[in-house]
Amino acid sequence: MKKFLYLALASSFLLAACSSKTDTTASSSEASSTSTETTASSKYAKDLAYAINNPNANFPQLSTDIADNEAAIKLKTSAGDITIKLFPEEAPLAVENFLTHAKEGYYNGIIFHRVINGFMIQGGDPDGKGTGGQSIWSGKDDSIDAGNGFKNEISAFLYNIRGALAMANAGADTNGSQFFINQNPADASGQLSSGKTPGKIIEAYKNGGNPSLDGGYTVFGQVIEGMDVVDKIASSETDASDKPTSDITINSIEIIKDYNFE
Repeated sequence: MKKFLYLALASSFLLAACSSKTDTTASSSEASSTSTETTASSKYAKDLAYAINNPNANFPQLSTDIADNEAAIKLKTSAGDITIKLFPEEAPLAVENFLTHAKEGYYNGIIFHRVINGFMIQGGDPDGKGTGGQSIWSGKDDSIDAGNGFKNEISAFLYNIRGALAMANAGADTNGSQFFINQNPADASGQLSSGKTPGKIIEAYKNGGNPSLDGGYTVFGQVIEGMDVVDKIASSETDASDKPTSDITINSIEIIKDYNFE
């Protein structure tokens, strides 16, 4: 069943076709990108080792308090309000993108276009079809978004536990405007190994979530109030494409606590 759901989610995040490259020699920009990816991979490995072996490691999702280095929003939907805290230090691109869109009203009136009970709820596409949406940098800053979306931000301290807010994508580094909230309420800790996952996160997965998504999607927030609303949306009647038969809309987003990215 989990495998089926994973495949369904992967399909639901198909936002754009991938283009193939025929160049056999890497350009200087490609070499620089490879170097950056290697550095990021090295940092992640170091952070993960610390997260696994240090009992004092901090996992911000596990606290409902809004820290000084965090932001917070209230997602006001037609089904009720969902309060979410955001993690700009771990996922600065995703948080800045989301907050800017929220302030500009980009998400107002947008529906949750894909809902899978026992898995996740997805929204953020202005077309309501699951194939649209752009980042705040699209057409403005090619160094961040070259037209296919901005890069994934994978942290050793953030996971797809129940209530986690993450960016939807069509493959690595194709983030635009779509997002999803992990809803699965079933114990998922059995899918994890203590040698590869921090103990506190394994414990958190006992309350639900989707560990199969870890490493593939940017987690940038956590629901701290309103999971009953997430569950209500997830239990909506849907059609064959997992779209609710009655629209569930994001009416507006209130910024509870902002963050200065300068």
